[in-house]
Amino acid sequence: MLIRKRQGWEIPESQATPEAVYHDRRRLLKAMGLGGIGIGALAAGLSAGFLTGAPAQAAAPPAPPADPSASLYPAKRDPRYTLDRAITPAAIVTTYNNFYEFGTEKDIYEAAQQLKLRPWSIAIDGMVEKPFTMAIDDLLHVMPLEERLYRHRCVEAWAIAVPWTGFPLKALVERAKPLSSATYVRLQTFLNPKEAPEQNQFWYPWPYTEGLTMAEATNELAFVATGLYGKPALPQNGAPIRLVVPWKYGFKSVKSIVRITFTNERPKTFWEVLGPTEYGFWANVNPTVPHPRWSQATERVLGADKRVPTVIYNGYGEYVAGLYKDIKGEKLFM
Repeated sequence: MLIRKRQGWEIPESQATPEAVYHDRRRLLKAMGLGGIGIGALAAGLSAGFLTGAPAQAAAPPAPPADPSASLYPAKRDPRYTLDRAITPAAIVTTYNNFYEFGTEKDIYEAAQQLKLRPWSIAIDGMVEKPFTMAIDDLLHVMPLEERLYRHRCVEAWAIAVPWTGFPLKALVERAKPLSSATYVRLQTFLNPKEAPEQNQFWYPWPYTEGLTMAEATNELAFVATGLYGKPALPQNGAPIRLVVPWKYGFKSVKSIVRITFTNERPKTFWEVLGPTEYGFWANVNPTVPHPRWSQATERVLGADKRVPTVIYNGYGEYVAGLYKDIKGEKLFM
């Protein structure tokens, strides 16, 4: 018999934010504002910092075109993944976003509607038995969709809690059949400057690229999200398919993926190339390791009007700390 002990950060389902509240897309935002995470020396003059004021009131995002995968949602919730805080209202999560392909401000949700979500395919290549490409809707019909409640911690020191729908990254790795010599997974977002105007800026190393070790990619927490709040994902949230790794800072969770490559070379990731003194490959959450320009000791919980202590690995240490116990001489937390 499996006896599961409730963890200290879990709360009963009865304490989760009611569905009527987090589906209220006309709720006024009441969360603190925040600068971008760009590098100050860039010609773009991007600014970085932590929350300093309340964002302007935001209307609900425009309704997206009918999604052919809509009938797959909502998926059954996996009870193993619970939260220590209320689910963040959808009106905040869908209007307060980082998506540098569409701009450096948080209110890029309107600009992101330019992203066309169909047709959309994901290429699987590199060190695999046989490279292949799958249309997103074909992939959705063969993957085990479920809903998980996850915390999300941005490197900018704000936090949200989201009901993601998707499937374990491990399931996709198994379908890809990587060779035993593959030790990393490289994930790449789309490249289309006509739809994403910031991709015309030469100082960015487009396309956005992220990477995980094979051990991280096959960890049970690593998740491929295709929806949230019981519906298909919206463009600003990384539709139609994105990575979610909740023990790492949010910039590791690459959005709108078009290519997954298995390799034996560590990927050079977008922010690592752009700002190597500030953003590393690992980017695990740690309150005791500050960003070079601000503290990570606390985080602003959007929609709750409060700041709380940051927890090592964003509260998921029991699942992932063992991945790093034998890694020496690496900056694991930034």
